[in-house]
Amino acid sequence: MAQLTLKQANTIIEKSFARAREMKVKPLGIVVLDASGHIVSAQREDGASMFRLDVAQGKAWAAVAMGASSKALAKRAKDNPNFFVTLAATANGKFLPQPGAVLIRDRDGAIIGAAGGSGGTGEEDEACCVAGIEAAGLTADASA
Repeated sequence: MAQLTLKQANTIIEKSFARAREMKVKPLGIVVLDASGHIVSAQREDGASMFRLDVAQGKAWAAVAMGASSKALAKRAKDNPNFFVTLAATANGKFLPQPGAVLIRDRDGAIIGAAGGSGGTGEEDEACCVAGIEAAGLTADASA
C-alpha cells in the first residue's frame, strides 16, 4: 500500500489554498492526515481564526477513522446522534462529523489519508480539499 508523503501533503495544502483564493473563501486551515490519523502537514492561512486547524483536524480524523467523507458522516449522525456523540467522547473530542473533509485514495483505491478544511462553509472547505488532492495526483473521495 502506498503511503502519503510530506511532499504530497504540502501540495494538497498549497493547492487547496489556491482554490480557496479563486473561490474567495475566508482564510482556511487545512490538515492532512495519514491513514493512521497522524498529521502529515497542517497550515493556517494568514487571517484564519484560531480554531481552524482544530476543526480541520477533527473533520479529517473522523473521515479517516470511519473510512468515509465527513459529509457522509454528518448524514449518518442525523440518523444516529447518540452513537456519534459517543464516538466524539471516546475520541476525546477529536471526532468531528461535519462536512469539509475528504478521504485520500491512492491509484489502487486504498485509503492513504484524509484532508480536512475549516474556514468556509463545509461545502467550500470540501471543494478546496478536493482540488488540492487532485492537484497532488491522488484521488479525492468526497462521496456522501
